[in-house]
Amino acid sequence: MQQILAFVIKNSHKLLFLLLLGISISLTIQAHSYHRSRVISSANAFTGGIYSQMNEIDEYFGLRSQNEALAKENARLKALLFNRVDSTGKPVFDSIRGVRKTEVLVAKVVHNTYNTQHNYITIDAGNRKGIRTDMGVINDLGIVGIVETTSTNYATVQSVLNIKSQINAKIKKSNHFGTLTWNGKNAGIVQLIEVPRLASIRKGDTIVTGGQSLIFPENIGIGTIDKYYTDDETNYYTIDVRLFNDMTNLGYVYIIKNKDRAEVQRLEAETKAKNE
Repeated sequence: MQQILAFVIKNSHKLLFLLLLGISISLTIQAHSYHRSRVISSANAFTGGIYSQMNEIDEYFGLRSQNEALAKENARLKALLFNRVDSTGKPVFDSIRGVRKTEVLVAKVVHNTYNTQHNYITIDAGNRKGIRTDMGVINDLGIVGIVETTSTNYATVQSVLNIKSQINAKIKKSNHFGTLTWNGKNAGIVQLIEVPRLASIRKGDTIVTGGQSLIFPENIGIGTIDKYYTDDETNYYTIDVRLFNDMTNLGYVYIIKNKDRAEVQRLEAETKAKNE
């Protein structure tokens, strides 16, 4: 203890300098959005690299489960192919522009949190592979989240298990829409809120994406109705949805790129400006 005190006293000027330097850097970052964004991007790259190394070790011990998941996915895709009327037919393209409207990119989860109220996922793909903010992220079972921040080689994804998450969703059989949120309690259950009382609801009904946004295409699986009740304040249904996904065990994911997103956003912005 005496040696520690002696060291502090001997180097008090240097330690004071480092403390003041740290405070000044922190204030600069908080006061300027450019500096803050650069720090976040750099932190993404640094932590992404560490998570990637740690994930390679974990992945080595989990090869069997990963191979089983890939085999199931291949079986599902083959079943879709073999059940087509003509399995050798050409892919269907957009009839107006001659190209697909949606592109699917692949990435691997290198870090995943699910035990806080603001959960995030880190994936090993970033700007270099075309990943951008607000792209939807799914896997073979259903939705995972939405891309929030990117660096050159990594990106962070706001998980559906995040109390700030809001995703357009609907009851598959009736097409009644609501907003998918999370109350921060159960990692296997999310909530579909603002569903009108006239909607026909039964336990076990399937919930899918609504398609009323530029992030997720319509009818991507989310989960099934576990229970539901009426919100006394809004007089709408609040539905507990049991996720198809096990959010505590994620491997490879697919990032959805809507090629018409920028065009639609520009058109909507122009329309809004004309009416203001």
